[in-house]
Amino acid sequence: MAGKKAFDAERHQPEYRREKIYRKAGENMPNFEEIIGHKQMIEHLKNAIQLEKVSHAYIFEGEKGCGKRTVSEAFAAALQCEHQKEGTDACGTCKSCRQAANKNHPDIIHIIHEKPNSIGVEEIREQVVNDIQIKPYSSKYKIYIISEAEKLTAQAQNALLKTIEEPPSYGIIILLTNNASVLLPTILSRCVVLSMKPAADDLVKKYLMEHVEIPDYQADLCVAFAQGNVGKAVRLATSENFNEIKAAALHLLKNAKTMEMSDIIASVKAISEYKIDIQDYLDLLAVWYRDVLYFKATKDINGLIFQDQYKDIMQQANESSYEGIEEIVEGIKKANIRLKANVNFDLTMQLLFLQIKEN
Repeated sequence: MAGKKAFDAERHQPEYRREKIYRKAGENMPNFEEIIGHKQMIEHLKNAIQLEKVSHAYIFEGEKGCGKRTVSEAFAAALQCEHQKEGTDACGTCKSCRQAANKNHPDIIHIIHEKPNSIGVEEIREQVVNDIQIKPYSSKYKIYIISEAEKLTAQAQNALLKTIEEPPSYGIIILLTNNASVLLPTILSRCVVLSMKPAADDLVKKYLMEHVEIPDYQADLCVAFAQGNVGKAVRLATSENFNEIKAAALHLLKNAKTMEMSDIIASVKAISEYKIDIQDYLDLLAVWYRDVLYFKATKDINGLIFQDQYKDIMQQANESSYEGIEEIVEGIKKANIRLKANVNFDLTMQLLFLQIKEN
């Protein structure tokens, strides 16, 4: 009974729900055909497979949620597939593809690390450098996928370097990172670096409506914030507290002009609950003032993201100057930079709220 309760509790976590959503996109995942966007990158990888010019080392670079892991797993599955479709994509039905989809393929190895902020030299030696000397169990290749490669210590990168320089013929190493520039130049020079591009908004919206099953107006909002990042769009669409964050932001946006200093301080205390989602909060503010600026210039309600709030947007557009709106937008950008630099949270947000009030 205790095990069942634990399982039921896990099922209701957002991560579990998102995993189920991704599964709905295609039961035979991973597969190039099921990936949203990244067409140029996928064509590059498919050509490498078709021409048998697969590199021994790749770096996939892009922000969190952009699809690095999904593309890497589709690439690995295609390389290991026993019956490739058109010679470049995983068939999705063979034993190898089923193992890849279930993440228990013996020759597709995901590197794990114990420390949250670093991947150490011992972990790389044990899981890659020493392991790669053992030939593949059942496949043509032995593929290593290292997520969060920006967390590799200098010693770990140097340990990996010799393997990248002199890999066995069957060895392929894929580094996934949100910032390739932090990797050693010697690592960068020996890898094929592929940067992830944002997916088209219409493709992200279609995916959300068909697979996350949300209405079009909610999909529009998530798409606006995600900016081509499918993972972020799904996270927002399935977030249980996103609506709470949105409500808190809209309360401020509608009442900032009449708020006293005590009200501003109270708002900062309220938003401190969402520190982990502060980026989403600032994105909400930025999109709101984008709408205000857009309406002031065009008077077009149909182009608004917050169409259901058009009366308040119309009022603010009429009462604010272009300069004032642009100052607020710039203030939101500065607040974002300060928070990423660990400047005091309360002070940063109070200064932003005062700027919003004044303009």
